[in-house]
Amino acid sequence: MRSQLTCVALALVLPTLAAAQQAAGPAPQSESAVAPLPETTLPRTHAPRPTTAAITAADLMTRLYIFADDSMQGREAGTIGNVKGTDYIAGQIKQLGLIPAGDSGTYFQTIPLKTRTLAENPTLSVNGTALTPFTDFLPIGFAPLQSDSLQVVYGGELGDSAHTVTPEQAAGKLVVFSASQGLRSLRMVRRNPAENLHAAGIAIVVLDSLPPVYLAYFRGPQTFLDNQPPGAPARPAALAISSAAAAKLFNTPLAQLTPGAAGNTIAAHITFDVKPIEFPARNVVGIIPGSDPKLKGEYVAIGAHNDHVGFASHPVDHDSIRIWNHIVRPEGADDGMKQATPEQQAQVNAELAAFRAKHPGTARLDSISNGADDDGSGSVSVLEIAQKIAAMKVKPKRSILFVWHVGEEKGLLGSMYYTDHPTVPRDSIVAQLNMDMVGRGDSYDETGRTKDGTPIHGSAGYLQLVGSRRLSTELGDLIERVNKEGKHNLTLDYSIDANGHPANIYCRSDHYEYARYGIPITFFTTGLHSDYHQVTDEPQYIDYDHMARVANFVADIAVHVANLDHRVVVDHEKPDPHGACQQ
Repeated sequence: MRSQLTCVALALVLPTLAAAQQAAGPAPQSESAVAPLPETTLPRTHAPRPTTAAITAADLMTRLYIFADDSMQGREAGTIGNVKGTDYIAGQIKQLGLIPAGDSGTYFQTIPLKTRTLAENPTLSVNGTALTPFTDFLPIGFAPLQSDSLQVVYGGELGDSAHTVTPEQAAGKLVVFSASQGLRSLRMVRRNPAENLHAAGIAIVVLDSLPPVYLAYFRGPQTFLDNQPPGAPARPAALAISSAAAAKLFNTPLAQLTPGAAGNTIAAHITFDVKPIEFPARNVVGIIPGSDPKLKGEYVAIGAHNDHVGFASHPVDHDSIRIWNHIVRPEGADDGMKQATPEQQAQVNAELAAFRAKHPGTARLDSISNGADDDGSGSVSVLEIAQKIAAMKVKPKRSILFVWHVGEEKGLLGSMYYTDHPTVPRDSIVAQLNMDMVGRGDSYDETGRTKDGTPIHGSAGYLQLVGSRRLSTELGDLIERVNKEGKHNLTLDYSIDANGHPANIYCRSDHYEYARYGIPITFFTTGLHSDYHQVTDEPQYIDYDHMARVANFVADIAVHVANLDHRVVVDHEKPDPHGACQQ
């Protein structure tokens, strides 16, 4: 699952990306809400064994120890580690006999991924007075901004569509938006407002409230999808500016301005260095043809993402960071801004000392984010589902489309590209079932929080569902029926799917890229945990029996949907495929 920071950043810098919001900061909770970590009984390494047609914990364990091994280097999109991971998936589905459905008769669909880095010495001046980069202004978009004389105009409050600048007033200018809600204002942005206004760029008065991690993120290399159609208008620039900089752009305080009010003239020279990625970023796509001649041209899609976040330049002590995160940041990266209280730090010290005493000489430095749960668990579960369905003597009536998406962690890039450039007719996809982080969900895992901020913990049969009825009531009802009649007996948790939930999970994984085109989806996940986006997300911490139950459940759902005598009915309004994702 992609991180919260990426949610906000890419909502601004990639106007064509179907993603909008970042999860809000975590609600306060008591230390007693964090259940103790159990003793780890699985080994750090595991010898692979032949897999079988059935979905089993043993098969999942074999596959995941391969896919989330250190040799995969965290599988970041555009790296050799991700190439190795996608090679593994393609090799497995070739053995299973899936039909290649990528580019030119292969299993791979390569997406046009590049990197952009802010060029040195960006400049911005107002009436000849230079502003200070990264203090007064911060480029947060990929588009350059170069002009010796650019008029500034006030755009109004960001997100207030009733009181905003008109296209005529904004055309060719730098439009400055107030952001009274600070960082939360950025979460409302899906499309760069200047794109529809035909402005040269926008500046959002939010820099004062950006945490240091955001500053570092935007100053570093950014990966983007070079997917601009030929002849399309250039994308406008985007800046975050400070309130002090905003005061220099206008002779009147912003609070006294009306949208369309003219400001001063600026000169800007902000450019980016663009480079192709070193290694190809690839979706892996295969098909099991349906058995019904009339229905085999329709597809039930099953997906997961094949990438993770790579590795860090500075290793950390694996065991101490795992204990610290579990106590202080029980939802891992989603708790990234939390710091330890003195009581929590004392608890960390005591638990680490006890662990060291019980496991002398085992301390190790770790820099690789293996992504065993995120989303190794989903990727190997989909492989197991493919093996099970491929072994069926009578295949489902509709075809099953398997897509392992790349670049999910960089902003759903692979799934966005696939749904914009599908290798089967897009309207032939009747549903998409997305598996992302399905290997945890135990009682000691904080799997998320309710809309009001109450911590949620897993259980033996725990499973979160997101989006199952957002487009199709029938799909949601079918899933409930399969759980009961198929005796899967999973505990289905819909609390994360609440409208307006601040975590915005509906917009944070690949299923949404299908949903934006009106394709009914369901997102299956066992939720967050303290190893989320950490170097400690490793195969020895996965609950393989639990994961096998989830994978069997999803396989059963896929077969039921594929065997319906009709397409699952879409009875809710379809979203704008190029609009903002809103949970």
